[in-house]
Amino acid sequence: MDIIMQSDNNAVQTDKERSSSAPNHKWFGLSLQALVVLSHKPNACTSAELAGHIKSEATMLRRVLAKLAKEQLLETREGRDGGYRLKRAPETITLADVYLALRVGAPLCNGMMDTTGIHDFGQEMRMAFMEITDEVERKTLEVLRQVTIAQLSERICTLRRMDLNS
Repeated sequence: MDIIMQSDNNAVQTDKERSSSAPNHKWFGLSLQALVVLSHKPNACTSAELAGHIKSEATMLRRVLAKLAKEQLLETREGRDGGYRLKRAPETITLADVYLALRVGAPLCNGMMDTTGIHDFGQEMRMAFMEITDEVERKTLEVLRQVTIAQLSERICTLRRMDLNS
């Protein structure tokens, strides 16, 4: 079932359409899952294979992977033996690297900023909100820098049962 959303400009958009368009926060979760799978693949893996492993839609996943390739986290190959591979060892890729590569924006900050007005009180609130959201971003990156794709992969018990080497 598609969830219908109506934005400020009165355009009606389904949940499926929103998740397959511009970068969004689902991309971070999809990216991490794809990178964990790739960390266990000795050969290149197609977007269809990756989508199958993480139960996602291949077209949207390709958009996500293209962003990671552009930021040098993945290498891509075209052709019969084509697909995606990690460009660096999984022990050297932090969750912060992925988060920064995606640059999905700051919706918490944007949402808070949208509530302030141009009057004095609104502008003071805007400044306070900016300080808070800047601190949230710093703390988020601090935590994400402490975890690598290899460490995340070690936490996933299901990987031991999945046939990722085919």
